[in-house]
Amino acid sequence: MAINDRGSFSSFRDWGGQDRERGQRLHITFLGGVGTVTGSKYLIEAGDRKILVDCGLFQGYKQFRLRNWAPPPVDPSTIDAVVLTHAHIDHSGYLPVLVRNGYRGRIVATNATRDLCEILLPDSGYLQEKEADFANRHGTSKHHPALPLYTKEEAEDVIPRFSGVEFGEDTDLGGGVSIRMLRAGHILGAAMVRLSHEGRHLLFSGDLGRPGDATMPDPETVRQADWLVVESTYGNRSHAALDPEDALADVVNRAASRGGSVLIPSFAVGRAQSLLYHLHRLKADGRIPDIPIVLDSPMAINATDIFCRHVDDHRLTRAECVQVFGGVRYTRTVEESKSLTANGFRMPMILISASGMATGGRILHHLRHFAPDHRNAILFAGYQAGGTRGASMTGGARSVKIFGEYVPIRAEVDNLDMLSAHADADEIMGWLAHFESPPRRTFITHGEPAASDALRHRIEEDLRWPCLVPDYRDRVALD
Repeated sequence: MAINDRGSFSSFRDWGGQDRERGQRLHITFLGGVGTVTGSKYLIEAGDRKILVDCGLFQGYKQFRLRNWAPPPVDPSTIDAVVLTHAHIDHSGYLPVLVRNGYRGRIVATNATRDLCEILLPDSGYLQEKEADFANRHGTSKHHPALPLYTKEEAEDVIPRFSGVEFGEDTDLGGGVSIRMLRAGHILGAAMVRLSHEGRHLLFSGDLGRPGDATMPDPETVRQADWLVVESTYGNRSHAALDPEDALADVVNRAASRGGSVLIPSFAVGRAQSLLYHLHRLKADGRIPDIPIVLDSPMAINATDIFCRHVDDHRLTRAECVQVFGGVRYTRTVEESKSLTANGFRMPMILISASGMATGGRILHHLRHFAPDHRNAILFAGYQAGGTRGASMTGGARSVKIFGEYVPIRAEVDNLDMLSAHADADEIMGWLAHFESPPRRTFITHGEPAASDALRHRIEEDLRWPCLVPDYRDRVALD
């Protein structure tokens, strides 16, 4: 979203008040990822150290997106270190704002997450600049002038602060605080973060992947933690018990039989590579027509290259990477992207383009072209946050607003949530069952209210663990 005031730091609310205790106590403040699946930010105060775990952008409903523009909720210059669970923008995309407003520490992440953020963050800034420019040229914003939240250059300033670490190794953050990254599955480089201080352990699940995923490793088994912060994206749902390739083949074959194309809004990191893997297998087995598969996203193309470099972090071999991604047409330039829909282009194809919830990027231009034609199919492949175009379309909306105009939705719309990279409620409970003793308290985050409360209820009833669903800006002492 482009508005006319890029709020900068002006004040810092001390959540503990004037009688804040230092000593060796631990506190956690929930600055995002509560009441919503975006904007993940958790401030840990351990003795005299302040550690920010995740630093994501809010997406979806306007009341959440406006938080991105508000003054930072904590003075960035007082933070000692930032730790990322993974590279998705809802976990990393606020970093340029943090650095612009005074953060000077390092950003600790797995090596793959560091490499992915090197492309995701500048791309995020570039897209925001383009959207602001479009709004100013076409008068589609009520703000004059519309501005990006941050620029590509500001995002590039973040990259030198990254410090890559290996899974399973302890990293000293100073002041008696250390962290260890454990494999979470989900996407390339995704980690759980175990933060340790004075012999106590606080575990962040990050976004938990799914056991038995076709491309990513299973989430690592954890036996013990003093406190646990666990995601709840699918806390009230189970994924459909369908083979994802069967479901994917059905959508492709229906569209092809109508002479239409399949447009897939996809997360550039993780989902795009998984989709290409399944489509390669379907083509190789003759289960879908031999129509072109196009990846129209420079970020997704670059992420695919990084995926192939980090073969130790996923299930595919180097040879399989060559086979899976070698038959895909890549379109990097704007001109190549425009050619896909220029001059009444009608050849059936499978077109994958960012973003996964249709919040920005080239996918918006393609939606304007493909959505009004009943022969086409628009296929979402995972969770759609409330307030996004993806949520509206999968909810049955007959039109969506794109670039200030309403576009009719006549194409078939499907969402194959079994392709989601998030563990569902049963899979989260299965992962929790490995704990040998209950955490002192389990905080349930990164979910919409119904999902978080459903998971709280299930953990309390089935496991008898003490739980809390925190609110935005809650500050809790860990005693």
